[in-house]
Amino acid sequence: MGIGLPFLVFSGALALLLKSAGWFVEGAVGLAERFKVSKTAVGVVLVGLATTSAELAVSVQAAWLGHPEIALGNGVGSVVADDGLVLAVGVLLARSVAVDRRVLRSVGPFLLGGFGLSFLFAWNSHISRLEGLVLVLLLVGYYAYMVRAGRKGKLGAPVDVEVPMALSKVLLLFSGGAAGVLVSSYLVIESGLKIAKLLGTPEVVIGLTMIALGTSLPELSTAIAAARKGHAEVSVGNILGADVLNILLIIGSAALVNPITVEPETIRFSYPWAFFVVTTMLVLMRHKYRLNRAKAVLLLLLYGTFISLSLKLTG
Repeated sequence: MGIGLPFLVFSGALALLLKSAGWFVEGAVGLAERFKVSKTAVGVVLVGLATTSAELAVSVQAAWLGHPEIALGNGVGSVVADDGLVLAVGVLLARSVAVDRRVLRSVGPFLLGGFGLSFLFAWNSHISRLEGLVLVLLLVGYYAYMVRAGRKGKLGAPVDVEVPMALSKVLLLFSGGAAGVLVSSYLVIESGLKIAKLLGTPEVVIGLTMIALGTSLPELSTAIAAARKGHAEVSVGNILGADVLNILLIIGSAALVNPITVEPETIRFSYPWAFFVVTTMLVLMRHKYRLNRAKAVLLLLLYGTFISLSLKLTG
């Protein structure tokens, strides 16, 4: 098979992905307008949940099929990709993004605490079903708090418009955009793999680059669309929400399906690196409560270093 057809599918799927992400962001903002919830809170809860559904499906299936290292690596590795690549791209496009200090003060400590708990559970290279259940229950409590705080305006000012978008249109944009993002992301991954194989790229490089990027495409496309539409705060909320989901829901659910056991080297490399990237991101957000292009470049450098070290580790 020639490279023409896979490249055509890849290009078409990428175009659909960006268009679907635009609908998705419009629907998310419409929900904020309709229910008087801040756009950042919507990004943390709804957009974060929708854009991480691909990682959730991959991790649960991997655990079910007896590949727990994929499940854990997908959860922890996606954190690095979201913070170091996705957020940075969104900031570069928007040039400057304000960070709501109330959101950061609410989500930041919870993110670090949840990450630390997950790291503690994984320290012995094993996450049991009970530990997975604890992580999932912690997420349930977190979501209950976020929804309540968002409605009360504690996570940014509620969106106030004279004539909100019709609920039917909001739901159509949100659900249709989410479905389009997931389907087109799958097509991008599959066609990208075929292109890489036809070009003779080693499988380890495919896994660490195209597949890792592929599972973060929903977040990346949403960040691009949000920045272009002037709703960059949705991207910030999406990244924070996705990080919490990657650590609590994805790893917790995978452990519930099948207890996770991995090599100690995987824990010693992936968790400290992810924790370092998360901490750096939060510190940059805390500084003047604004992300600019210089900070975005720093995050990109961290992501590039992580990929480089990953390649050396596997080599």
